[in-house]
Amino acid sequence: MAEAMEPDGTQAGPEAAGVAGSTGPDPQTPEPPSPEGLDAARRILTERFGFRDFRPGQAEIVAALLSGRDVLAIMPTGGGKSLCYQLPALLEPRLTIVVSPLIALMRNQVAQLQSLGIPAGALHSGNSPEENRDLLRAAAEGGLKLLYVAPERLVRPDLQAALRRAGIGLLAVDEAHCVSQWGHDFRPEYMRLAEIRAELGNPRMIALTATADTATRGDIVERLFADGPDGAAPRIFVQGFDRPNLHLAMRPKERAPRQILDFVARQGGASGIVYCASRRQTEELAEMLNGKGIRALPYHAGLEPADRARNEELFLQEDGIVVTATIAFGMGIDKPDVRFVAHAALPKNIESYYQEIGRAGRDGLPAETLTLYGLDDVRLRRLQIEESDAADEQKRVERQRLNALVSLCEAPRCRRQTLLAYFGEEVAPCGHCDLCQEGVTLVDGTVPAQMALSAIARTGQRFGTEHLVAILCGDESEAIRRFQHDCLPTFGVGRERPKTEWRAIFRQVYAAGLIAQDYARHGAWTITPAGKDVLFGRQGIEIRMDQLQARDRKSKGRASGSAAAAAAEADLSAKSQALLQRLKAKRGELAKAQNVPAYVVFPDRTLIEMAQARPTDPVALGQLHGVGQAKLERYGETFLALIREAAASAA
Repeated sequence: MAEAMEPDGTQAGPEAAGVAGSTGPDPQTPEPPSPEGLDAARRILTERFGFRDFRPGQAEIVAALLSGRDVLAIMPTGGGKSLCYQLPALLEPRLTIVVSPLIALMRNQVAQLQSLGIPAGALHSGNSPEENRDLLRAAAEGGLKLLYVAPERLVRPDLQAALRRAGIGLLAVDEAHCVSQWGHDFRPEYMRLAEIRAELGNPRMIALTATADTATRGDIVERLFADGPDGAAPRIFVQGFDRPNLHLAMRPKERAPRQILDFVARQGGASGIVYCASRRQTEELAEMLNGKGIRALPYHAGLEPADRARNEELFLQEDGIVVTATIAFGMGIDKPDVRFVAHAALPKNIESYYQEIGRAGRDGLPAETLTLYGLDDVRLRRLQIEESDAADEQKRVERQRLNALVSLCEAPRCRRQTLLAYFGEEVAPCGHCDLCQEGVTLVDGTVPAQMALSAIARTGQRFGTEHLVAILCGDESEAIRRFQHDCLPTFGVGRERPKTEWRAIFRQVYAAGLIAQDYARHGAWTITPAGKDVLFGRQGIEIRMDQLQARDRKSKGRASGSAAAAAAEADLSAKSQALLQRLKAKRGELAKAQNVPAYVVFPDRTLIEMAQARPTDPVALGQLHGVGQAKLERYGETFLALIREAAASAA
């Protein structure tokens, strides 16, 4: 059940949540919807969308909208956010406007709705002027149920006037974190949505996002809902941030290209995304993967628009393609069967990390993640924060978010526990992240930490990691001799440890808050008050001393990758696997012919259920996940014919 929150972030009582056990309606809330209203939404869910029932949290959100309340919904990626406004839209006699930040996202959502027989459209610059005029005419005449619009277009007074004349019943704001100065994808046009809402006649409003910590959540409420038409605060639903189907793994960066290649090669030819720190790296990794027989396509803002669009289209329509991309790729990608996401370098912050890994496994089947990181990545991210034009308070928040991500990288316990704790959730150890599976050995690290801190102190807190590691290992380099650091008492005291181990110690000492980097002096390490306590023996510290090579060998022992994990989840026999490949091939043909993403025809989960259950008539096929009436009529006989052929050949 979704957790209902009041705008200050505190948990609401049962009467505010509108859930079982309620002692009465919220005094600021209109009467709750009749059971018939929610029953009607449930019938649409089954008949149109092919889903047997609501996912956790959806019913409460739909009920709040049907009762006339504004809503802010924070739900994990893949948790079914879109249905929370699409179902009320189909029960609303007037038009629903959906504010969406990317053309690709709008196109994919519209294609999916149209495949279900739902009249929907999107106003954007990719349309011809005639197409946009036709859409507005259809909206004015009641021929559309949902109209997707970018915020940059929605600020135009002429469009606002046309939409107001058409009559707006619901305004849905997707990717609502874009409204917040604390959000990781801030878009200034989102700031005007409260004003635009008033111009549209103050329709009900729902704002949705997968990533909003307490600061972002409060900012969304203040900027979108402060001047609501009836003065009532929005209902806030926090469904939770856990994605238990994602396997979380992080590795110190050693030979990043080889580490990425090994990871991708273990994925069994599945579709995936590799996020890169630069445009150049996307090109180089794509070339390397293609050279090893893995079909990979680069994606970054420097490509020609036609090339970017083609690569994105191929990724959406075909199976088994890997995209090597900058963060320019992702927010508009609604592909449910992405089986892995890798980061070849540290993401921007912990919210960006959560958002980006969330693009894997949106169908609920197992998916893999891997993040590589190093102190150079941390230095780059901190430098980006310090050199940005953001206000001091925003920089402070961004530093905290980056530090939270570094702490996750060096976590001594379950990754999922550490990640969800950042978002305010407490969970038991998951048992299947890399740390739970491989185990972590904590040792008393006070003495090596003191050695590292002493090297920083005795060099005047003026040097970075590599120079300090060279001192500890006793390297007689030209730089060390020039500064006479070979005469220091700390010179060579750590010879028994390899440099990789010392780098790990510096990372963990940093994650523990004992040292900080001075970015005005090229990232020199400085000692914090907590670090002085350890240096002078007032406090101790435990650190992880993982044997990195042993861990890499152990990680390669994971089953054969996420594609095989998904098949194991469905418990498919060899014959069913063969049928699944035929079903996927047919899906690909249909998607190409219609110029839509493959999942618009059927997602992987539906095809796996077909291969497993082998229905032979429309009634049985219609009982499977994601097979609504419109898709049954459009595609049913095509896929049933393949299933019957497989049965006949096996007889």
